Amino acid sequence: MRISRIKTAVAGVAAAALVLSGCSSDGGSSSELAGSWDEIVAAATEEGEVTIYSTHSPDNLEKLKRAFEAEYPGITLTYVRGTDADILPKIEVENSTNSGVADVHMTTDAGWIDRSLESEYSAEVVAPSLDTPEYDRAESVIDDKFFLTSATVFGLGWNTTHVPHGLSSPDDVFAPDLRGKVGIQNPNGIPTYVDMYRRINEDYGTGFVDRLPETQPRIYPSAVAITQALASGEVWAAPMAASNILTEKAKGAPVGFALPAKPFGVPWYTHVLSSAPNPNAAQLLADFLITPAGQEAISADYLAVLPDVPGTGVPGSDVTAQAVELGDPDSLDPDSVQEFQAEWERKFMG
Repeated sequence: MRISRIKTAVAGVAAAALVLSGCSSDGGSSSELAGSWDEIVAAATEEGEVTIYSTHSPDNLEKLKRAFEAEYPGITLTYVRGTDADILPKIEVENSTNSGVADVHMTTDAGWIDRSLESEYSAEVVAPSLDTPEYDRAESVIDDKFFLTSATVFGLGWNTTHVPHGLSSPDDVFAPDLRGKVGIQNPNGIPTYVDMYRRINEDYGTGFVDRLPETQPRIYPSAVAITQALASGEVWAAPMAASNILTEKAKGAPVGFALPAKPFGVPWYTHVLSSAPNPNAAQLLADFLITPAGQEAISADYLAVLPDVPGTGVPGSDVTAQAVELGDPDSLDPDSVQEFQAEWERKFMG
């Protein structure tokens, strides 16, 4: 089971009291979490705003904003999109300085999730949608704090103008005419990408990553940036394109996407922050994320956590986000990630 791969923190009486008060041990938010769910909804409307920090696609976050505000017109949703390398330090500083800005945080960093379970970054999530049978709480919620929200799979992406016949296997990126036109991610500070490089070095064929420098690749900070480069024709192929490329294809961009025999997947987990300045609106957003409307927005062209959500998933597959496991946190500690980054830079930037 996925959850067994994340160490469970033991919550004490003091931690439970903090959840009920909606504040951290150092002060955190001065607001309080209301009692019943109806009271939480009413209090959330009074708060009138909620902020989420996320590494998810900007298009999907914008869809989430529109869908949430349509459902709750009295509450403004603000999203801050960045990589884990950008966002995680913000979360830590806001918590340690009692200056919360974010209410909700979404991440793919298995190591950080594991380490944070022993901290006081998170409040207990009380959203009732997590208890719907279709969601499968037992497989989707960690320690009553982090809950599975969405997932992506990485595969083969290409620009159809320049690669009209597409890619059928990862080895196709080594074609001579693609030299200098292959896009890859820089794993700097992003454990998820470190995990991906390790996995594809085996799943794409032993030594695949060692061969990648032969392509004279162009290096990008994120999968989102690679999607944009493929759509514009700046690069023609990518062995680790994310499924959000399907969004650009639907808009008319000349791009294609296919899953290799062993695709790499990444789940997003979300938590309500103990330093949230709007703890009731935070719980309301957490709940909305797991509703069909929330999933149709945040998981468009990604894997949803509920079955049969229109516009989600990969064509030809009925897999949901629950099938995608978090990485092993024991292999994604900061020292291991830094060591891998140094090795990666020697290969690709030395």
